[in-house]
Amino acid sequence: MLAAADLRGLYAIIPTPAREGANKFGAKDTVDVTETARLVESLIRDGASGLITTGTTGECATLSDADYRSFVTCVLETVNKRVPTFIGTTALGAHQVAARMDFVREQGADGTLLGLPMWQPVTTGMAIEYYRGASEYRPDLAVMVYANARAFRYNFPAEFWQGIAAKAKTATSAKVSRPAGLKELLELTGKKIHFMPIDMLVGEFHSIAPETTTACWATAAAMGPQPCIAVMDAVLSNDREAISARSKEIAWANEPVKDILSNPEVFAQINIQLEKIRIDAAGYCKPGPTRAPYDEIPAHYAEACRECGTRWASLCADQKTKKRAIAN
Repeated sequence: MLAAADLRGLYAIIPTPAREGANKFGAKDTVDVTETARLVESLIRDGASGLITTGTTGECATLSDADYRSFVTCVLETVNKRVPTFIGTTALGAHQVAARMDFVREQGADGTLLGLPMWQPVTTGMAIEYYRGASEYRPDLAVMVYANARAFRYNFPAEFWQGIAAKAKTATSAKVSRPAGLKELLELTGKKIHFMPIDMLVGEFHSIAPETTTACWATAAAMGPQPCIAVMDAVLSNDREAISARSKEIAWANEPVKDILSNPEVFAQINIQLEKIRIDAAGYCKPGPTRAPYDEIPAHYAEACRECGTRWASLCADQKTKKRAIAN
């Protein structure tokens, strides 16, 4: 099973490509499996170290059971154990989570991206017991804690991390966004949990804890993984000048959507739409329409997302040019 120290490089978070009509209320068979397989192959070919699926960007909450199974099967058959793959299994309650965990492990997943149940907010005691239960139920499946305070209405305090480090043996990583309290959390958990940052902030994590900052996650990777890989290579080489330069490039590409990313209320309402629009604009993947009911976004935000995707595509082109020049 994957341990905290095993996670290195870029973990690409991918959308669940949708067929036309997926935004309709009663749509069925919405997964574009051809595009899914093509995207997975492209990311592995282009250097992604691992994959993460079916979180918010992957529309885990709006996939029917049939579509969930179709997508997961396609992803894991295409990966074929070439890179570590975490499949999201978050659901309304523990029984459905358990069924999904069974399915993804049977299909060959290495781990699961697991958030808290999406209905009634939990106490810290409930949260620790939930992850302890998941760990005990599938001791052969690594758990990446989906630490999204906004989505799960829980702030993931220090007591939570200390509790799962002690009681949930398979919880060996966490998808996080902010470096606040990182040193304390590493001490509280005995470094049993890999606090994996987003590509935009991997440089900040590295400045605080260089020894444990060995991987990052990126939804942006579905626009093309090259900028994310470049910043991660700089981190693994401990090249502070390159880390700064690559981080500034990523910040420039994301500048059009800065107002969305910095406003929790707005971001929470158009998170999926943002990702699908900018991914489509970048041209690396065809994500298709957003599944119902999350298919509305103000026009000015949509335009900002398209500009972000266009800028990201230009970064990818620059990275490819640099790579060819070095090769020659």
